[in-house]
Amino acid sequence: MSAEPTSAERLAVDALLGPPSPSGDGEPSQPAERRVAFGGYRRSVESRHMLLPALHAVNDAIGWVSAGALNYICERLLVPPAEAYGVAGFYALLSMEERPARVAHVCDDVACRTMGGAEILECLGGRPDVHPSPCLGQCDQAPAVFFQRAGEGDTVLVGATCDRVTEVLEGGSVGEVRPVVPQAGDPSLRLLKRIGTVDPNSLKDYRDTGGYQALARAVEMGPDRVIAEIKASDLRGRGGAAFPMGIKWEAVARSPALPHYLICNADESEPGTFKDRAIMEADPFAVVESMTIAGLAIGAERGYLYIRAEYPLAQSRLQNAIDRSRAEGLLGADVAGSGRTFEIEIRRGGGAYICGEETALMESIEGKRGEPRNKPPFPTQVGLFGRPTVINNVETLINVLDIVLEGGAAFAEIGTGESTGPKLFCLAGAVARPGLYEVEFGRTLAELIDLAGGVTGTGRIGAVMLGGAAGVFVGEDYLDMPLTFEDARARGATLGSGVILVFDDRTDFPDITRRIAQFFRDESCGQCVPCRVGTVRQEELLARHRGGEPLDEDLFEEVARVMMDASICGLGHTASTAIRSVIDLGLLERSRG
Repeated sequence: MSAEPTSAERLAVDALLGPPSPSGDGEPSQPAERRVAFGGYRRSVESRHMLLPALHAVNDAIGWVSAGALNYICERLLVPPAEAYGVAGFYALLSMEERPARVAHVCDDVACRTMGGAEILECLGGRPDVHPSPCLGQCDQAPAVFFQRAGEGDTVLVGATCDRVTEVLEGGSVGEVRPVVPQAGDPSLRLLKRIGTVDPNSLKDYRDTGGYQALARAVEMGPDRVIAEIKASDLRGRGGAAFPMGIKWEAVARSPALPHYLICNADESEPGTFKDRAIMEADPFAVVESMTIAGLAIGAERGYLYIRAEYPLAQSRLQNAIDRSRAEGLLGADVAGSGRTFEIEIRRGGGAYICGEETALMESIEGKRGEPRNKPPFPTQVGLFGRPTVINNVETLINVLDIVLEGGAAFAEIGTGESTGPKLFCLAGAVARPGLYEVEFGRTLAELIDLAGGVTGTGRIGAVMLGGAAGVFVGEDYLDMPLTFEDARARGATLGSGVILVFDDRTDFPDITRRIAQFFRDESCGQCVPCRVGTVRQEELLARHRGGEPLDEDLFEEVARVMMDASICGLGHTASTAIRSVIDLGLLERSRG
């Protein structure tokens, strides 16, 4: 392309990639080197993974990515401009058009929508610096707004009002947002025991409360014993699929293909979910220690922590934890005196829900559009950069600390049946004390709602959303259901990512349901026809119903079945699940202002 970057755009890219050098960017630096070919396909493959970070660097500094900036990035990374444009256009938080230096993304998703988010958007309607946003992971303090501030750093406002959003857009500041953990200080807590009681920026405080004892023990035990304990614990993934963690670790550890990789999936984008954010912001060293143990166990020398862009505080806290741990010899070339190497690198998403899907996440890290891969092969066989890879989310990983210290058998004694250990639940909506709660598996839905202070508003439950937008709505007849994987499965529900979003009986369920349909329509990556077209048709059906037409349930079921049976990934498989449950509960015909 002929477009040229500005000096500020060049500076932003060079600050990330380093200054350009003739030999490094494809041209020989010495006459004697003219017999050698530099760059080419291999160079492009090796550098492509820096595409998203480079786009972020420009977007952060300037506020948008111009054609000149994109061209310069392509020259530095040897990526074809058409491919780079396709990547840049994939992510909602990257702008390819000039825009104001400060931009507000106002959440109007299912939690914030009922708490004032829709009213804020209506109040600020028409402003070029205000955009509607899907869930920002701040449901415990709704309504929330995410601000992109060119050259200043991103930030989040909770408990937002129209006046406060306007004030920030015009140069005002935002204070630090602390996670809400009503149980803080409870000595029985395991996963949340440090939150609210320990300085998240202090490695000393972390170590004074037992931090890094698990890593020392893991080094003493060795990889085989660590994996054996993980298998004995029967720890299952906490992101929704509930796959046994030990099986993943063992498969990668035994694979002869090298190198191995570890990914911490911190792209927590499921509407209603905020558990991983709270851990990363308030106990970041626990995440770093858990990743280090996992990396040593599976034989990886590098781990990637892929975090959603809407979590700026978590990013800074984690980077601080990584830097301080490395300075103390707990990361790097000789981890805790083990003679083993392990490094962690943070990678930031760009506002794409689909990148929470494990293979889409790997595509994103590799510098491609975040489109899911067909499986098999599975990531444990052919994962990041084509190598064996373990992917676990934040909540799953931090359970490793107790398993290593106490043993897998002791961990398996906590909870019930297939659901071992403690579990985090995100309580929000019409409850008196929204926030993050930790309980042992087996507590009932009613007990969790009571723990959060009971139902507010009318005091009567209209429905409860379990598992997020990809989950289901249930009625009062589910209040006695024990919150375990097996009980939820037996009753056609799901725990998903731990969402318990309560709605009272005044809720406008047709409006909420259409918003869920809009969410899936917008977040479909568009790769496969069943999902790309099906999510649009589903939203159109609900829009017509919202406009007064009867819902064509036969057509809805046909569209839903095609998405479920023929989509490549879980987004299409679950895009109609919550909506179908609303229909089954008879809530789609109930509209209470």
